[in-house]
Amino acid sequence: MSAVRVIDASYVSVPATATQSPEPIKLNAMEAQWLTFFPVVQRVLLFDLDGTDHAAPFDAVLESLRSSLAATLSSFAPLAGKLVHLKDTGDVGISCSAIDGVRFVVAESDADIRRLSGDEEYDISVLRLLVPEVDMSELPVRVLAVQVTRLDGGMGMALGVTVHHAVADGRSLWAFVEAWATACRGDTPAAATPTFDRSLVKLPRGDELAREVLRKFAPNLPLATLPMPTTGETIRPFTRVRAFTLEKQDIELLKKRIIHLSESHGVYLLSHPLSAFAAIAGLAWTCFVRCKQFSGDDDVFFFFFADARRRLDPPVDEAYTGSCLTGCLARLPARELQADHALAAAASAVQDEVCKMANDPVAGLGFVTPLLTVDMDRLMHVSGSPGFRAYEVADFGWGRPRWTENARMNDDGHVVLMRAKDGHGVQVSVSLLLPAQMDEFQAQFLKLLQR
Repeated sequence: MSAVRVIDASYVSVPATATQSPEPIKLNAMEAQWLTFFPVVQRVLLFDLDGTDHAAPFDAVLESLRSSLAATLSSFAPLAGKLVHLKDTGDVGISCSAIDGVRFVVAESDADIRRLSGDEEYDISVLRLLVPEVDMSELPVRVLAVQVTRLDGGMGMALGVTVHHAVADGRSLWAFVEAWATACRGDTPAAATPTFDRSLVKLPRGDELAREVLRKFAPNLPLATLPMPTTGETIRPFTRVRAFTLEKQDIELLKKRIIHLSESHGVYLLSHPLSAFAAIAGLAWTCFVRCKQFSGDDDVFFFFFADARRRLDPPVDEAYTGSCLTGCLARLPARELQADHALAAAASAVQDEVCKMANDPVAGLGFVTPLLTVDMDRLMHVSGSPGFRAYEVADFGWGRPRWTENARMNDDGHVVLMRAKDGHGVQVSVSLLLPAQMDEFQAQFLKLLQR
């Protein structure tokens, strides 16, 4: 495995002219669960720096990234702060002062950028070294850190971002990356000014519910660790990651096939047209079940998050920066995904959960509790979204990323979705425990697409 050597670490502060909250910004109940449950969000972006029209010396790239990050923090000041325990009230909040800042790590590695990217199997263990590590097990903890790594003698560069999930979901993270990239290019921001106002998220019982969540899942604050073991199997580390790119025409054909299967086998689909997410989720879930040796009587599960901003009453401002997600858990007997109509059955089950979420977005707020009772070996879960335009928004001035990936693909049966490099398709990354399972997953994936 390629080594990564840290050569410098410093902090980028919020400009003195920026407006900051005089009091800590309290986490709401949607965010409080992330304090202990998978709190780390890590993304890595790989760029070519040699042989391109936008090639720039690494030192110049560093200076551009550092100065533009400082400028971006004028609007995203809370990301430079820390999560702190407010003992007097029992809350957890984001505190940002003049002495805080974003940790900015500079590193170098002999890793070959070509072997870290692409649709074939690649070494996720190296990608994990290209993002900064932040210990989130005890408060106070920094909200955001970044790492810039020179690859293979300057042939490429990796930009790694680590953020606490209680402060930013995927949508908020990519909004920040877009603002940073825009500032680095010297362009005028097109997006609305971000807001961190938690009062925009109207939840039942407000602060009281947030404290109840904290007492249940983080009773030993400032320690931020889960207090109870899972009743299902322990989450096991994966050994293989592979990415698939579905082009726009692949997705349209897949949706047509699912609709045909639903009509010919009497499987009810809740809405037409079928969403790209439901179609891709149905495909991935079917392949997952078929690459495992499940009994037909076994229940299998598919978990995903849904953005609740537009579903809450009142809807949350589009510029809201925070973690505004609700959990959805679909369940089917394995035989349904081993049958000829599997794609339609899986897509229908996913759509059913989306519909339930739309009708009651608060119902999935307590997603941690049901997950702790599920046999993790029979669970596939998805993060990301086909709508995340990672490649489009992350042009810092030297071209779009060659590759971007979730560096925290942390267990068997994890799927990550984002918009593909061409801006129309979808990148589907999959982690599985065993090589033979990955081979079978790929075989089923390609087979189901070609029918």
